[in-house]
Amino acid sequence: MADEETKVYALNLFDIADREEYLAYSRRSAREVARHGGRVLALGRFRESMAGDITPRQVLILVEWESRAAFEGYRQDPALADLHPHRERGTSAYVWHLFDRLDDLRPLLRPSTGPPASDPGQ
Repeated sequence: MADEETKVYALNLFDIADREEYLAYSRRSAREVARHGGRVLALGRFRESMAGDITPRQVLILVEWESRAAFEGYRQDPALADLHPHRERGTSAYVWHLFDRLDDLRPLLRPSTGPPASDPGQ
């Protein structure tokens, strides 16, 4: 289980479905993200697909959150109940994935801690 105090990254991929609705969200969201411990690291517009089978989206936003709790605080803050619907109505094909912060890839490259594989020579 990931440490709840470790930084997390939220990958947001989406298409703009309603410009006015998304503008209503974006006018306020950057300030609220920062207030809740988030920081936008990257904004991007789709250029081209190089590999993979994910359906391309128009927009990429990568946000670094101080912790999973900070992210959840943003999502669940009752004072923002009027904000999130603008995002929902203003976008389509939304992908919102969380990634744990890593200093390097070694944790992912460690051998499995499961039972050892049987030796076919025995």
